[in-house]
Amino acid sequence: MNESIFIPVLAIIGFIAGVINTIAGGGSLLTLPMLIFLGLPPAVANGTNRIGIFIQCITSVAGFKSKGIKPSRFGVYLGISALVGSLIGASIAVDIKGETFNKILAIVMVLVVFFMVFKPKVNIADLVERTKKKHLWISIVTFFFIGIYGGFIQAGVGIFILLALTSINYLSLVKSNAIKVLVVLIYTIGALAIFAYNQQIDYVYGLVLALGNATGGWIASRWSVKKGDGLVKVFLVIMVIAMAIKLWIAN
Repeated sequence: MNESIFIPVLAIIGFIAGVINTIAGGGSLLTLPMLIFLGLPPAVANGTNRIGIFIQCITSVAGFKSKGIKPSRFGVYLGISALVGSLIGASIAVDIKGETFNKILAIVMVLVVFFMVFKPKVNIADLVERTKKKHLWISIVTFFFIGIYGGFIQAGVGIFILLALTSINYLSLVKSNAIKVLVVLIYTIGALAIFAYNQQIDYVYGLVLALGNATGGWIASRWSVKKGDGLVKVFLVIMVIAMAIKLWIAN
């Protein structure tokens, strides 16, 4: 694809992903396969996608802080655990063959979007937060494995983080989201380092994608997003299944 077309297309993809991440979650289910379709090798697409994730998390953490929700020590503990895991996951990702990665991504995309649609709802309104003693250690171990997954492929990791925080620790959705972006910010540093060391990042395209991500997230955060959730899920399901099929049959 001509680079003059590639860049605006990538910015638009990033914008859509930023909106989806804010409204429903799962924006990387679009950006990662689209980077592959637009010509980047799978490992480079995987690494490049992390720049957008990293910058979006920085702005998100700042946004939560401006609303009085500061990064917590609990979130830092989970982030460090996930960071260790992400080094393992990213190291696996840079060594895997492109065709194998595409097929793994196709399967993950379908499974994650299925989980998004049918995930169990946790009612935590009347429950007491559990962030100390055994529940802290359970979460640390859990986030180590979440970090491995996030370092390897990223797509849909936010959904699993929210599920862990609400079901293990009984945190509210607001607190869970604040911790989520902090955890992803911390472990993405490790993943970026691995991909950068192995020269698996296209920095120009990554920054273009990040600009779109940040813009889409900023605009979507000012909408009344609750009514749009169903529509976004339908759009995401259709797009993800179509791209997963294309990834699976691609040579």
